[in-house]
Amino acid sequence: MEKDLVEYIVKSLVDVPDEVSINVVEGEKSTILELKVASEDVGKVIGKQGRIAKAIRTILSASATKGGKRAVLEILD
Repeated sequence: MEKDLVEYIVKSLVDVPDEVSINVVEGEKSTILELKVASEDVGKVIGKQGRIAKAIRTILSASATKGGKRAVLEILD
């Protein structure tokens, strides 16, 4: 569920939504979402001073906590 949420948010932000890919690494107590976007869209996902990335991580954390887990978003370049 978290993957779909992040994918929806990120695809709404970027210029090349087809380049968005999310790899999910499941652990016992946490889930790591590895986000890849087109090189020209990395700045749009991170935002000025990391504000957009922080907002996405906050939403992701709230969603994961609701399910009793912990989720981490890593933006790969």
